[in-house]
Amino acid sequence: MIEVLMVLGAVPGRVAVLTDALEQFRSLGVTVRVACTFDPDKIPAAADLAELHLLPTAKELGPRFGRMVKRASPARRPWLRALRDPWVRRHAKRADVLVALDQQALHTVWQLAHRYRRADAVFGIAPALRAVEKRSADPARYRRPRLTTLGPSPLLVVNSTRSQTIDLAKVVLEAATGQKAMRLGAVRWFWQRAVAAPGVPERYRGKIARRVNTSMHRAGHKASANQLALAAQGRLKSSTTKGHLLGPIVEAELNQGKVPAHLMTVAKGQLAVADGFLKKRNPGKAAPHVLRAFDLMFHRIAHFDGVTSPLAEDPEGFLAPLHGSKVGQAMATPRGRRAPAQFPPADRPHRMLFFTGLNDNFLAPILERYEAMPDVQVRRLNLVEESIRPVLSNGRTNLVHHMLAGTSKRAEEVAEAWGEHLAWADTVFVDWCNLPAAMLTMIDPGTTRVIVRLHSFEAFSWWPHLADWSRVDDLVFVSEHLRDLTLAAVPRLRAPQGPRTHVVSNAMELHRYAGPKTDDARFTLGLIGLSSLAKDPRWALAVLRELRKRDERYRLKLIGDDLRASLSPAVRAYVAELDRELAELESSGAVIRTGRTEDVPGALTDVGVILSTSVRESFHCGLVEGAASGAVPVVRDWPFFAGRQHSARSLFPSDWVVGTPEEAAERTLAVTASEDGWREAGQAAASHVLSTWDWSVTQKDFDRLLLEPPATAG
Repeated sequence: MIEVLMVLGAVPGRVAVLTDALEQFRSLGVTVRVACTFDPDKIPAAADLAELHLLPTAKELGPRFGRMVKRASPARRPWLRALRDPWVRRHAKRADVLVALDQQALHTVWQLAHRYRRADAVFGIAPALRAVEKRSADPARYRRPRLTTLGPSPLLVVNSTRSQTIDLAKVVLEAATGQKAMRLGAVRWFWQRAVAAPGVPERYRGKIARRVNTSMHRAGHKASANQLALAAQGRLKSSTTKGHLLGPIVEAELNQGKVPAHLMTVAKGQLAVADGFLKKRNPGKAAPHVLRAFDLMFHRIAHFDGVTSPLAEDPEGFLAPLHGSKVGQAMATPRGRRAPAQFPPADRPHRMLFFTGLNDNFLAPILERYEAMPDVQVRRLNLVEESIRPVLSNGRTNLVHHMLAGTSKRAEEVAEAWGEHLAWADTVFVDWCNLPAAMLTMIDPGTTRVIVRLHSFEAFSWWPHLADWSRVDDLVFVSEHLRDLTLAAVPRLRAPQGPRTHVVSNAMELHRYAGPKTDDARFTLGLIGLSSLAKDPRWALAVLRELRKRDERYRLKLIGDDLRASLSPAVRAYVAELDRELAELESSGAVIRTGRTEDVPGALTDVGVILSTSVRESFHCGLVEGAASGAVPVVRDWPFFAGRQHSARSLFPSDWVVGTPEEAAERTLAVTASEDGWREAGQAAASHVLSTWDWSVTQKDFDRLLLEPPATAG
C-alpha cells in the first residue's frame, strides 16, 4: 500500500479542492496523512478521508525552541515545529510520496526529502497524484534495497549540522546577553570588557554592545550599562551606533541639569541616521532625526541654564557636525528669489509691514515713529490672529520637512496667508529671528525687501539654521559681539547670497528714566531683571558681600520677577543656592526684592549703582536704563564674549567693565567714596547713554535702514 504524507503550512483557500484530491487518493487505495500548522478542525471535511495531525506549538516545544520558532521566517517556522515531532519522523520514514501543499510547507518537505530519500517529494496536488499513479503502475521499480536509503544525504548532514550550530550559537548568545544574564555581576563584568576588546569586527561589536546595553538597562543595572557604553564607544567608528549607546547617558545627564560630555556624539548619531534617509531620498524619515539632533545641540541646559555655553566658546567647532552633514547642507541650500528687492517709487508712500503680536517689547517706539510719518504707510500683521495661527502650528517640524524636501504644502499655506500682505508691502520688518521669520523665508517675497532683527537668544537656538537667508535682504543686530557670534555659528550668513548685516541699537526712550536720587541711593546697588539664569544674580550677591566687609551700609535692590525653579533641573539647583544666600542677606536688610513693576523709573530713584552681572547679553537695556537714571554702571565682562574682539569692554566705556566680584566691589567703593564724586560719576554715565543710545539719537539709524536705498545702509 502506498503512503502519502502531506504538509499544510496554512489553511487552504479552497477546502473542496483538498477533499476532492483526498477522495481520489482513497479510490486508489492510498493511505494519506496530513501534518498541519493550524487546528485540523478548520478542515473538518478532510478528517474522514485522511489522518490529520497538528504540529507541536511553540509553547509545547519548550522555551528554547519556542523562541526559535517565533523568531523564524514563515517559511522555516513549520519545519522547526516538525523537526522535533516523533509523529512526523515516523510517518515520513514510511512515506512513498511527500507533498507540500503550499509555499509555507516547501522548506519542510525539502528537509524531509533529504532525510528520507526513498520518497518522492512534490509540490501540489496534481504532481502528487501523478507520483502515486507511477508507483501504482510499476511497484517493482520503486522497491529499493533498504541499505541504500539508510540515513539522510551527506549534503543534508552538512547543511543541517551547520544550521543547528548557528541556531545553537544564536540561542547561547541570546541567553548570555539577555536580561536574566545581566543580573549576574560576573556576566556584566565580562561584557564590559568584551565589547572593548581589540580585534572585534565593527558590526559585531556594535550589535552586541547595543543588545547588552539594552539588557542591562532592563535588568536595572544602569551604571553597568553606562560603563559598557563608554567602553564600547571608544572602539566604534559608527556615529549611529555610538549615538545609540550614549543616548541614555546623555538624557540622564540633561535631566540632572548637567551638560553631557557626549552631547554632540549623540547628536552626530542622529544626523548620520538622517543623512542615510536623505541619501535614499526620504526626507520624511530624515526629519525626525534632524529634530532630535536640534533638541540636543540647542538644549537649554547647554546654553541657557548655565554660566557657560559650548556654542559661545567655539561656535564653528561646536556646530561643525551640523554644517558638515548632508542634511545640514540641504537646509543651507539657497533657493533665492525670482527678482531682487526694489526700493519704493517716489510718487507714493513707503509701505511698511511689521510682524506683531508675539513679542513686541522692542517695537513700540519704531511703530509710533513710522505710523506718524505722512510719507509712510504702516500695516501690522498680527500673528496671534485666529486666521494666522494655523499657519504657525507645528512650525519647526514643517520647516525641517520643507528645507529637506525643497517644497511643502505648508509653504503654499504660508503664501496664501501672507501673500497679499507681502504683495502690498515695500518693506517687511520682522523683530526676532524665530519661527515667523523662518517661515517667511519658505516663500519667495517677490520684490519686497525683507528685514529681520536678531536678538541674543536666537543665536543659541535652531532658528537661524531654519531660515533661507537668500530671501532676506538685511539682518539687524543690536551689538557687534552678537553679530560676530551669529556669523560664526551660521556660516551661510557670510555667503554671497546672504543678507547685508547691520548693527543698530534698540529703540530706547531713555529720557523718561532721568530723575533725582534719594540721599541714601549712593549705597544701594540695583539689578534689573532676574527671570533668566543668564542674569546670574548670585554674582551680584558676591559683589554685595565684598562691599559689606568694608561698609554695612551697602545693600542690593532686586527689581523684577524671581527666577522660576521649574524651568529646568539646572535652574532648580541654581535657585536653591540663590535662595540660601538670599535668606541670610534679606534677614539683615542687605537685600530688598521689589518684584515686577511697571514703574521702573520710580524703582530706580533710590538706586545709586546699577549692575550688569550677566553671563551673556546682546546689549542689556536694563543697565542702560539704570545709567540714564543717574546710577553709576558696574558691568561684568560678560563671560560668553569676554576676551573677544567685541565684548562688553568694546560696547561700554572701559572704566565701567570689571572682571571679578572683587573688581566690581573696588569700582563701587571708588565711585561712591564721596557723595559729590558719586553724583558726578552718575551724571557722566547718564550723559553718555542719553547721547549715544536714546531714541532721539538712534532713530536716525533706523531711518537710514528703512527709508534710504540699501546701497547707503550701514
